[in-house]
Amino acid sequence: MFTSVDSMLLIAMKEEKPLWQVILEDDVADRSVKAWSSKAKMASLWKAMQAAEQDYDPERRSASGLVGGEGARLDGDGPGLCSPFLRDIIATALKMGECNACMRRIVAAPTAGSCGVLPAVLLPMKRRYDLPDDRFIEALYVAAGFGQVIASRASISGAEGGCQAEVGSASGMAAAAIVYLMGGSPEQMAHACAMALANTLGLACDPVAGLVEVPCVKRNVMGAVNALSCAEMALSGLVSQIPCDEVIDAMGAVGASLPSSLRETGEGGLAATPTGRRVAEFMRSRDRA
Repeated sequence: MFTSVDSMLLIAMKEEKPLWQVILEDDVADRSVKAWSSKAKMASLWKAMQAAEQDYDPERRSASGLVGGEGARLDGDGPGLCSPFLRDIIATALKMGECNACMRRIVAAPTAGSCGVLPAVLLPMKRRYDLPDDRFIEALYVAAGFGQVIASRASISGAEGGCQAEVGSASGMAAAAIVYLMGGSPEQMAHACAMALANTLGLACDPVAGLVEVPCVKRNVMGAVNALSCAEMALSGLVSQIPCDEVIDAMGAVGASLPSSLRETGEGGLAATPTGRRVAEFMRSRDRA
């Protein structure tokens, strides 16, 4: 199991293999499975992401009533601020987050609360560039490799490290995957991931009423757009002045220093606002009735 981005990149360079293959081979060794089995599992996750989008129903609402139908409002033309591609990314992130809140089948990538980020960039890129499915499966290996390092050196748990550990991690993973899809180098993938993580350092986990709905669903939009912008920068030659492993270590330290009220307890941030508290009380009274 990889615990360092540098080690992933070093093996890929020494063995002259694409980064996704190095990560695949590590999975095969770590879980004692055949390569075809690992690939089949990753292919099933890619299919599940596509199926989740196809299953989206704008009439569906979460049990709380706080979430549902918003992703559909981004379909079609908008006010003109965003390109159709970027608008598609925003819509897809919302739809995936809504599917999670409405208890539909999603892919935790790396968590359920951040399930919208990766598909929000991969599915619109599939529509835009019409790349083969195998390419997206390879991109998921790239994302998984970076996610594995983040999980081992820091955290992917909002309860442990705040929302930077969930949406932030997903954003870094997605940024690396985008760079791969666009033909970037492993070093550019690492720079994109590092910049995406750096942009989300300190992000609180403050779910209103303790539900993975507000502000979680819309934060998936931020994670996806952040990933796209960091991939764009990396592919244009911009670098992270702080190496990716060090950014991940900093992320872990920041997460550990966050007060418990900002780590998924629903006691701080937006959850502690007057409106947030009223929503929580309403939910409690409804459950008691």
